[in-house]
Amino acid sequence: MKLAVDSSSFAKRYVQEIGSEELELILGRASELAFSVILVPEIVSGLNRRLREHLLTVADYRAVKRQLMEDMSDTTVLQITPSVVSRSVRLLEGNALRALDSLHVACALEWRADLFVTSDRRQFMAAKHSGLNTEYIGQPVDAANRR
Repeated sequence: MKLAVDSSSFAKRYVQEIGSEELELILGRASELAFSVILVPEIVSGLNRRLREHLLTVADYRAVKRQLMEDMSDTTVLQITPSVVSRSVRLLEGNALRALDSLHVACALEWRADLFVTSDRRQFMAAKHSGLNTEYIGQPVDAANRR
């Protein structure tokens, strides 16, 4: 199975939270894994925020970053091409979506992923509406509504 993931879901590989176990099961079924070129900077940004907030030690940050970089070696990194930009614009025009989230979906569409995994509800809905086979591995609906 050609699996594309966004940063909100792939970060669960490194930070234990709701959906982490589910992600590992899905990764185990994938024959190919791909993610957008923006995934690594987004995850590193989140890790640095946790480091600044003292939720992550420097040693843990370095270990997680090293694992992320190793994981990249077995992954197809999807580039932002003119075609991806065009798809992204169409996604933004038809959905309540942030720009970077639209790029993850557009890359998965361009790559013709068999499955796209996200932990972002808006991204999930946009991906579903665009025809992608999509799985959501985030907060349950009632927990998300309490925020």
